[in-house]
Amino acid sequence: MFKKAEKVERDIDEDVALLADTLDEVLRDSASKTKEEISELHRKAKGVLRDARARFNDSSSLTQHARDMADHANSYVRDKPWQGVGIGAAVGIVIGLLLARR
Repeated sequence: MFKKAEKVERDIDEDVALLADTLDEVLRDSASKTKEEISELHRKAKGVLRDARARFNDSSSLTQHARDMADHANSYVRDKPWQGVGIGAAVGIVIGLLLARR
């Protein structure tokens, strides 16, 4: 049920790591490089940044997935109200027991 959200989160983590690595390479190597090599690093960093921005802008699919899950839960509770009450009570009991242990 949450596999899509986990995949999107993993993709975003990978994009951020790649972006950080590229920025680190640009900052570390820019002092000792020639103008052509700096231009190449600049081009590479721009490409990574453009790709990361495109993926972040696509994160609206994660928001849509969360809305779909909320709608699904809402329709489930409307179709089966007593099961919804039972689930809510069970969750409340578990949370109460966890808080009482503190």
